[in-house]
Amino acid sequence: MIPPKVRLVVLFGGRSAEHDVSCVSASHVLRAVDPERYEVIPVGITREGRWITAEAAAALVGAHRQAELPGAIAIEGPDTDPLTSLGDAPLGEVPALDAIPTVVLPILHGPNGEDGTIQGLLEVADLPYAGSGVLGSSVSMDKVMAKTVLGAAGIAQARWTSLTATDRDSPDLADDLLADLGPTVFVKPANMGSSIGVSKATGAGEVEAALDHALAYDELVVVEEAITGRELECGVLGNLDPRASAVGEIVTEADFYDFEDKYTDGTAQTVVPADIPDDVAEQVRVTAVRAFNALRAEGLARVDVFWEESGRGILVNEINTMPGFTPISMFPMLWAHSGIAYPQLIDELVALALERHARRSGRSTDRSAR
Repeated sequence: MIPPKVRLVVLFGGRSAEHDVSCVSASHVLRAVDPERYEVIPVGITREGRWITAEAAAALVGAHRQAELPGAIAIEGPDTDPLTSLGDAPLGEVPALDAIPTVVLPILHGPNGEDGTIQGLLEVADLPYAGSGVLGSSVSMDKVMAKTVLGAAGIAQARWTSLTATDRDSPDLADDLLADLGPTVFVKPANMGSSIGVSKATGAGEVEAALDHALAYDELVVVEEAITGRELECGVLGNLDPRASAVGEIVTEADFYDFEDKYTDGTAQTVVPADIPDDVAEQVRVTAVRAFNALRAEGLARVDVFWEESGRGILVNEINTMPGFTPISMFPMLWAHSGIAYPQLIDELVALALERHARRSGRSTDRSAR
């Protein structure tokens, strides 16, 4: 249950290459929230790490004029201290007994937002927040750790390997990767989303260029075999008892589902529900929940898989613990088809955040407790 009134701190922007995507996601979250139920405080984090209260956006929401919000929320307004802007009361003051609860919705994509860093701050501040905790966020964000955990859990995925900037100096590296993984590979930064820094490479020259491109974003890189299969996606909601949404499909004419396809002028189409057999859709949903649980995700996630129709079946590609909330983002589309409209989806995330916080707050911190 959600209290009659909740202070909802919407964090957006951030210090990653996905900053702009986050500002777009935040705009659509603010458009969907119910101002009668939520006291909305939009707090933007600049690329340099400054925290700013987006007063203009807050005023529009408070006046029920959300239709006037821009497509991306500008990070403009007064500077604010992180803990002051997040808490129920200014630092040093005790919240009033009738203070409304605060829930933080961190619509932050990529490093320094989706990787456990913000989540750690919120845990220390003892604030309820939507999405995965520190462990689930950090493990899921790092593709090397996520693939390691998925492999240990027996969840099928593409063949892959990882390397560091130091490994890049090996003269035979590209040839060795192609010999191990096949004539075409995908090269990705380990800690990045929205297909930023991702390349499809065939031949040693392209692999070397792809490695340099990925290493510009991260010191750790994942190299995967190229999969010939259909790209399917499934949303997951819940804490200890998660459930899966309908299954969607990404159909693109590009070499792969890249940043332009996702957010600008790409040719990709999102098909919800995916035109696949019922038993395959059920396999995707079961696999999505298995991956969600294995990676200790909470609240929400979008699980992306490949379907090799005449091969290995369902292969997990990755999990995104704070998927995009733009109008063309798959996560809200999947849940809308599953019966949860965008405003209700936000309500669900708030309820899950409060439930988890209450459950965890009941654990003793006294070693003498029996």
